[in-house]
Amino acid sequence: MSLKSTETESRYNQLSAVFIPVMTSMKKQILKETFYTVLLLAAATGISFGFFYLGNKNIANITVTYTLALILTALYTSGYLYGIIASLFCVIAVNYFFSYPYFKVNFSLHGYPVTFFGMLAISLITSTTTTALKRQRLAIAEREKALAEADREKLRANLLRAVSHDLRTPLTSIIGSSSSYLEHYPEFSEEERTELVANIREDSQWLLNMVENLLTVTRIKDQETDQVRKSPEVVEEVVSEAILRLRKRLPDIRIHVNMPETFLMLSMDPTLIEQVLINLLENAFIHSGSSDPIDLTICDLPDAVSFQVKDYGKGIDEVQMPYIFEGQQRTSDTADVHKGIGIGLSICKTIIQAHGGTITAANHPDGAEFTFILPKEKEDQINV
Repeated sequence: MSLKSTETESRYNQLSAVFIPVMTSMKKQILKETFYTVLLLAAATGISFGFFYLGNKNIANITVTYTLALILTALYTSGYLYGIIASLFCVIAVNYFFSYPYFKVNFSLHGYPVTFFGMLAISLITSTTTTALKRQRLAIAEREKALAEADREKLRANLLRAVSHDLRTPLTSIIGSSSSYLEHYPEFSEEERTELVANIREDSQWLLNMVENLLTVTRIKDQETDQVRKSPEVVEEVVSEAILRLRKRLPDIRIHVNMPETFLMLSMDPTLIEQVLINLLENAFIHSGSSDPIDLTICDLPDAVSFQVKDYGKGIDEVQMPYIFEGQQRTSDTADVHKGIGIGLSICKTIIQAHGGTITAANHPDGAEFTFILPKEKEDQINV
């Protein structure tokens, strides 16, 4: 076989792979709409027979029934062909079945042309309107899809920027500390050696936290709808688990928890919400510059549950505030560059939005506060 024949066959196979599924889909659509049209017209005819031969012989009932069938046909089919065919059938059916002489076509009946053109006009107007609505709906759906994709691309870009900073900095520190430890071990005192190892351990824990955050956002983004699988969870248990996990990493952290005494259930992905709480509490502990306890307040609202993390430190840099959830640093304070807020808050926003909630950041007179709100669902309306 020649090379030219091989290329021709390859192109043919490629075209077939594209056009065959399209043609198959079109055939299925045509069969579906044809079946739907036939079913509607048969149903309209059956109902009309019931009105006409079992009740009073009022032609108005017949006209209304067929008009409704026309509207439904135009609404649930594409283009104008099905509507025109249905209008022709309706006019002929009214003439043949329900106009004297019965079961004969008589085009000389008084008012027949008006009925014909009236039904045809109804069909064309309905088809035109529904076609325009379908196109508008499709355009809106495509626009929403494009906006969602743009948001995902923006998140990926922000994550990439954050990762390039928040991973490189601690890695550089680990390499530097370990090199100093190995190369100058005899020259260092025991206290200096311990400090180097402590720095390596601290940076390693930070990297572990970063990896957990990246795995968290990957878990969400792997789902096509960007929605999480929620189940009713006890809020107190989720909060307790988050604090226990955080205290393993930060034994010195102090947290005051204020929450309702009632039994509070909320639909959520517990692992993801724990990650949000850990990120917010850890940020409050590391970046506030204060040793005061952190307040975690949970409020039971009529249609939602709010979680507020409040610290009593230096607050959020006003330069950083507009970009606080974008996963990047634009702060004017260079003293805290080593471990910036990074992707933690960007992950929080992604998780909360995937739950259908909102998250905000603000300064108060004595520090900063972060609040996220998760909506309740029907199964969450059980408080004991």
